[in-house]
Amino acid sequence: MKKIFILLLFTINIAFLFAQTEDTLFIQTKDSLLMKASKEYIPQITVFATELEDDDIDQGISGLLQSSHDIFVSTAGYVFGQTRFKIRGYSSENTSVLINGIPLNDMETGRAYWSSWGGLNDAVRNKEIETGIASSKYTFGGIGGVTNMVTRASSFSKGVKFTYSATNRSYRNRLMFLASTGLMDNGWAFTFSGSRRWAQEGYVEGTFYDAWSYFISAEKKINKSHSIGLIAFGAPNKRGKNGVSVQEAYDLAGTNYYNPYWGYQNGEKRNARINNYHQPMFILSHYWTMNEKTTLTSSVYYSFGRGGGTALDWYDVADPRPDYYKNLPSDDREYLGYTSQERLDLWQNDKNFRQIDWDHFYFVNRKNLYTIEDVDGVEGKTHTGNLSNYIVEDRHYDKSHLGANINLNKELTENVTILGGLNLSWYKGFKFKVVDDLLGGDFYLNVDKYAERDFSDPITAQNDLNHPNQVIKEGDKFGYDYTGNINKYNLFVQGDFSYGKVDFFVGGELSFDQFWRTGLMRNGKFPDNSYGDSEKQSFTNYGLKGGAIYKITGRHFVDANAMYLTRAPFFRTAYISPRTRNQVIDNLTNEKIMAGDISYIFRSPYIKARATLYYTKFVGQIYARSYYHDVLRSFVNYQMTGVDKVHYGVEAGIEGKVSQNFTLFGVLATGEYYYDSRPTATISVDNNAMVLSNRTVYLKNYKVGGFPQTAVSAGVKYFSSKYIFAGFNINFYDNIYIDINPDRRTAEAVANYAPDYPYRETVLEQERFKSNFTIDAYIGKSWRIDYKYYISVNFSVNNILDNQDFAFGGFEQYRYDPFDMDKFPPKYFYLYGRQYYFNVNFRF
Repeated sequence: MKKIFILLLFTINIAFLFAQTEDTLFIQTKDSLLMKASKEYIPQITVFATELEDDDIDQGISGLLQSSHDIFVSTAGYVFGQTRFKIRGYSSENTSVLINGIPLNDMETGRAYWSSWGGLNDAVRNKEIETGIASSKYTFGGIGGVTNMVTRASSFSKGVKFTYSATNRSYRNRLMFLASTGLMDNGWAFTFSGSRRWAQEGYVEGTFYDAWSYFISAEKKINKSHSIGLIAFGAPNKRGKNGVSVQEAYDLAGTNYYNPYWGYQNGEKRNARINNYHQPMFILSHYWTMNEKTTLTSSVYYSFGRGGGTALDWYDVADPRPDYYKNLPSDDREYLGYTSQERLDLWQNDKNFRQIDWDHFYFVNRKNLYTIEDVDGVEGKTHTGNLSNYIVEDRHYDKSHLGANINLNKELTENVTILGGLNLSWYKGFKFKVVDDLLGGDFYLNVDKYAERDFSDPITAQNDLNHPNQVIKEGDKFGYDYTGNINKYNLFVQGDFSYGKVDFFVGGELSFDQFWRTGLMRNGKFPDNSYGDSEKQSFTNYGLKGGAIYKITGRHFVDANAMYLTRAPFFRTAYISPRTRNQVIDNLTNEKIMAGDISYIFRSPYIKARATLYYTKFVGQIYARSYYHDVLRSFVNYQMTGVDKVHYGVEAGIEGKVSQNFTLFGVLATGEYYYDSRPTATISVDNNAMVLSNRTVYLKNYKVGGFPQTAVSAGVKYFSSKYIFAGFNINFYDNIYIDINPDRRTAEAVANYAPDYPYRETVLEQERFKSNFTIDAYIGKSWRIDYKYYISVNFSVNNILDNQDFAFGGFEQYRYDPFDMDKFPPKYFYLYGRQYYFNVNFRF
């Protein structure tokens, strides 16, 4: 903590040093900071994005922050975001993401999934970003702030824009267009946008990218008081995923980007893990300007569609994953007829051996003649054919989401504005899997392959007792099929006040959450607790927040904010095994979050600086993971309750114009994010209702892992009157810890070790990655022709030095051998090497 205060003091001193040379009044705060009465000093920021990167299904909040006008926020979003850096260590469920005031965070996890609007950069370029605890016009918000994308047709200027991009990242090519009429004399406004992004192979071998997007916004201004708007958008996308593996596999393959998800089929690369998402959204809104001081916006919205992706499944055969631990040379036992030395030679010299063997799957499946008796439970009904031992399954995460939203903005007096809103949401998430490809076989069985071994009763192995001995063809559901039902109602009220040198706000939220599981298969292991509606889980929650900004002078400001809220458990983590049964975790309770921050802000025409101290405490979180255990031959469910965490630290940014053309900047983010409790772990398997263990996890003081906790960037930007711009920055990352396996921090994990046994410390210690740095640069130019046509070209290179040994995260495997810790080593993420991005656009 002492080091953090020293760094903060240093940043403030630098800001004062620059400040002594300036005397002109100008202020723009960290992002959309505070009150109406402060607008002459602290305007709300509407940002214009230049690029939304790799729309990963699990992307963090950085994707929409990179175009912020705050130097810290934009750097954290674009530069630091390459390493999965998280502002203040927050995951995206702590930031509210909206479109025209409509919430976009996922109802099951609370997270924001950028793939739903990926490629619509121009359509969502107008954003209002409020970072951290702040006043918001549209929602109570989270501790990470609020990002609202403004897409009303009347908010777009008349014009047409075409863009082409070339890169070597997840995709290789991108085409985008946007056309807008602006608000026409007849009161109508229309905006259309679309894009195409594609790559036969991305940066990582075996990956591909195939994404489209579309956007339509129409608005009719009926009179001065009333407008009606309709918005529809979607982003169908398919992409081949890249896997994460152990260092042994990386070394044997000769690259830290080894991808175990693909293999050759008839000489062509085929990926087994293909994400496939398309969840369009429709919004109908009524905008009512009651008078000069009162506005009311009412909306109804609906989103639906498919999500999920493919994976391999297998039955009564060897594990087909090429980096399965028994297939690695470090396992000294003979496996599938190969000795350890033979596997070493094959890994190093035969690419086919270290990738998926598709041809083998077809060979096995076409030679497995099998007869199923009593099909669908009908005595005497048989089916004969080749039973597939290997298949490709398609795991669906489909949804249907209906909602209504109201926002009111009322200026009571010159000093007081009241804001409020109501949101009602009804959501259904459809979870099931189907056979995507039988890989040369004729059918598959809807039975639990693990339960067949563990139970003598064949009924127990049935995934669906309503259809026993079910023969599955391509497109048929199997394994599991259930619906997650979630109803959520939110009400928030906020007051903004402005009095002389002090502006402040207070706000509150009241919410009600209810969810339950509807099973659509009667599982043979849980016949009385898997089919139909489960018990409904209901939670009432509230939140309080407040903040104030004190204007010391026209250039110096102090801003302080605090928030306390409770949050219902998320559906995704509430059930012990939602694939098989209705059972929820014992003693489900609301999570509690306490957060505060204080900032010093300086603004002048030449210097902008902000330094912030923050502290956050999470109490009573739920931690849930599932993983396959090949000895138990089942999915193991590992869940912890009572997980507390502390996040505190400093974030600071400064940029100074040292001449007419050059600007220097520096950004610092450093924090301590650690667990602060000894939670209780419940360990169970899908195969039976027994709890394998209830144990205390000694998690306190272990670090939150998987991303850098310290990030620093410094650089220079150049702008000329000839519309040429360029710049470079050096970035440093430190305090990167591995994401730990909690079960290794239990008394049971070390019970068999003597105090001086060498593996004891290995089991308990948390790996810290070495610090690292990167260098980025960019250059560009724009032209204006006849004041009607605009052309812009820019080129950027990230990680110029091609550092391919930068491990910025990873996780310990949940399976481990206490007497051979090298048997299941951690898996690591590596930063991509040198990456380029070329972009040209034409606008008129």
